[in-house]
Amino acid sequence: MEKELMAVDGETLWDLEFGAQRFCIRGLLPQGLCILGGAPKIGKSWLVLDWCIRIAKGEPIWDMDTTQGTTLYLCLEDTLQRVQHRVYCMSEEATPNAYFATAVGTLADDLEEQISSFLLSHPDTVLVVVDTFQMVRGNTNDPSYGSDYQDMQRLKRIADKYGITILLVHHLRKQGDRDPVNRLSGTTGISGAVDAVFVLDKKERSQNTALLVCTGRDIEYRELELRFSKERCVWDLVSDSAEHPEQLLPPELNAFLGYMKEVRFYSGGNTELSETFNMFSGSNIEPKRLKQLMNCSKEALRELGLTFRSYRSNGQRLVEVRYVEPVTQVPQVTQKTGP
Repeated sequence: MEKELMAVDGETLWDLEFGAQRFCIRGLLPQGLCILGGAPKIGKSWLVLDWCIRIAKGEPIWDMDTTQGTTLYLCLEDTLQRVQHRVYCMSEEATPNAYFATAVGTLADDLEEQISSFLLSHPDTVLVVVDTFQMVRGNTNDPSYGSDYQDMQRLKRIADKYGITILLVHHLRKQGDRDPVNRLSGTTGISGAVDAVFVLDKKERSQNTALLVCTGRDIEYRELELRFSKERCVWDLVSDSAEHPEQLLPPELNAFLGYMKEVRFYSGGNTELSETFNMFSGSNIEPKRLKQLMNCSKEALRELGLTFRSYRSNGQRLVEVRYVEPVTQVPQVTQKTGP
């Protein structure tokens, strides 16, 4: 029996309301399947271990908020003794909801079942790190695009089903390329299947600085300059090429944000909204154009405290817009006890 094609018409799609895009690290590490590439022994494992611990604790990473939850680090090239030593170096206390495993199955046998079983036992899990991806691929003699893409899709289905982030640690090919994404080992089936790609790169291996190149479907392209602290064994942020959310907005939306800060709430028709906004700002923007700009910048507006929803009533298209001042988190100060 043939399966019916499930399609959504454009008008229905326009009015659908979805929740905010989930991030493990706000604006940087999104829900879905992601990959971190880098040369061997460059510091990738230190980076992802720090992320696992901080996310489990709910601590910010480089001044970016994290979604606190259980983390699972599959450190498949290490021993528990080595992982323990690294945790001692970077953390002053144990983290009960950060889990570690040094041996799992492969995609050819029971890896998917093992991860799914862990997620069912720990429903608050937000991040699973696989270090390295090659360790779970098994012995494959098929280096084709189709094989790479199929392996990635099997892990992506788990990430999407459970609403988590799966981050694969991977190696780079030796040949150079101007595009860092093209340096991931394997075919483009790997980079094409993931939701975000991160490449950690050093100009010289002896340097303690590196560039983290970030790109993806749900994140802006950005370059983070990092410096490794030998005392604390973590990567510190030196500079970030990303713009602030308000800088990502078109001028019309920056003005609209100022308008909503004044009125705080609006409910009614799109035409009335644009008319009142035009009177406030001296603009002359059409209702459809204003709504289009709002839809295209929905996530950036949400970060700045402005949310809206579209709906129909008595055959009319209406919109409800609300502005709430974003809460600025106060850094937590750890009280040390003892002498």
